[in-house]
Amino acid sequence: MFETILDEEERGQVGIGTLIVFIAMVLVAAIAAGVLINTAGFLQTQAEATGEESTQQVSDRLQVVSQSGTFDDSQGNGQIVELDFVLAQSPGASNIDLSETSVELIGESGQATFTLSESSGDGTIIDMFKGENNVVFTDSSDRAQVTITLDDGGTPTTGGANAGDSAYVLEEGDSMVVTFTTASGATTTSEIRVPSTVVSESVRL
Repeated sequence: MFETILDEEERGQVGIGTLIVFIAMVLVAAIAAGVLINTAGFLQTQAEATGEESTQQVSDRLQVVSQSGTFDDSQGNGQIVELDFVLAQSPGASNIDLSETSVELIGESGQATFTLSESSGDGTIIDMFKGENNVVFTDSSDRAQVTITLDDGGTPTTGGANAGDSAYVLEEGDSMVVTFTTASGATTTSEIRVPSTVVSESVRL
């Protein structure tokens, strides 16, 4: 049943062939293991980065503490010429740079999108009245007042430049949706409703 190898030279050749095949299998397995380890490491890094970005999009939000507007009736039909927001850092959020925060206005006059700026000539003003940094929230107790000019009629605080590409009209009875989007992509939406009859210059919205 079994063939007996009597020639010693033939017996050695069979052993070398088996050893070569074994070494080849070990090399193939080692290469495959290296590829799997590299792939697993890449997927782990990508998953961690994705999880961190997703967490930031949820947690790194702004909180609207209060909102008001400046009403001007000197030019015929009265309208809100400025919006004032007191903003804070949402609980659990990391540092938020207000100068990298974009704002979107949607209402009766259409849609406008712009980025908050430290320069009053751009129609926005950031006044960090509670906190160590001028434009960055580093603590949940920090507070900043953000002023947004809607029209280009000229106001004492912003010098007449409106935020966005064109003037935005917000009259009595109108409504508007304001969305703040931080650099990490987290959004905060606030709805503004102007009373049908405004009796004072400063209006709580």
